[in-house]
Amino acid sequence: MQKSKFLPRGRKDRTVVMVDIRETKSAKAADHFLQVRPGKDFELLTIMRAMIKDQEISEAEVAATGVSMEVLRDLIDQMKKAKFGVMFFGMGLSMTRGKHMNAAALLTFAAEMNAFTKFVAMPMRGHGNVTGADVIMRWQTGYPFGISLNRGYPRYNPGEFSTVDVLVRGDTDCAFIIGADPGATMPKPAIDHLAKVPTIVLDPHVTHTSRLSRVHITTAPAGIAAPGTGYRMDEVPMPLKPALNSPYPSDEEVVRRIKEAIAEKPDWMTNQPQMIESQV
Repeated sequence: MQKSKFLPRGRKDRTVVMVDIRETKSAKAADHFLQVRPGKDFELLTIMRAMIKDQEISEAEVAATGVSMEVLRDLIDQMKKAKFGVMFFGMGLSMTRGKHMNAAALLTFAAEMNAFTKFVAMPMRGHGNVTGADVIMRWQTGYPFGISLNRGYPRYNPGEFSTVDVLVRGDTDCAFIIGADPGATMPKPAIDHLAKVPTIVLDPHVTHTSRLSRVHITTAPAGIAAPGTGYRMDEVPMPLKPALNSPYPSDEEVVRRIKEAIAEKPDWMTNQPQMIESQV
């Protein structure tokens, strides 16, 4: 609905296309709705990538996605004529069959669209400062998520080193949860594994994860009773000053004190029977 210099009429100057496996309330608010068959995200994206390059596509391949050839041709034509396009995507794309390959196909599609007009792709973020975590990890390691540091340097492989996959396989023998509640959102096998291993939680509130943890350290709410930086979904940083005082320490202070306590015990690491794996 936002009006701007180049879009003075706001929503009337924009075209919204929804792609989903079922019609939702958001689909009713869109100009066009494409109902793709479950599990056919990668195929649909690959076909659209081929169509913008005028490569030959068979009717049967398109029909298998649940979307007609005419609809796709019209969509591609509108995308090429757009002045500035944004592809928003969420877990419906990244956590279904194909996982990170689906996201990779969409990111490549956005990059290829720049041969015709300006296009970007942006993940839809949920609660918490998820964008901030991605930005900082990308700055520190070169990768946004799905990172393993167990060899002393960052390795990136979503689907192998992602939190859900690590927990479901039972690879980790300890978990340190900061500013998240995986016990409320992750698959049951991942939650069951968290309950089996020593789990430490830093959170201002009692959560599903803290209930199954061995240790729950109450911390001051970031941005409310503790200073910090929140990131908008478009990766714009927003410095936050605390509006209230809290008797509890911040997440940063707790982590720093744990780090200092470990540094005071130099023999602790050498006495461990095996290497400790660190997953982000």
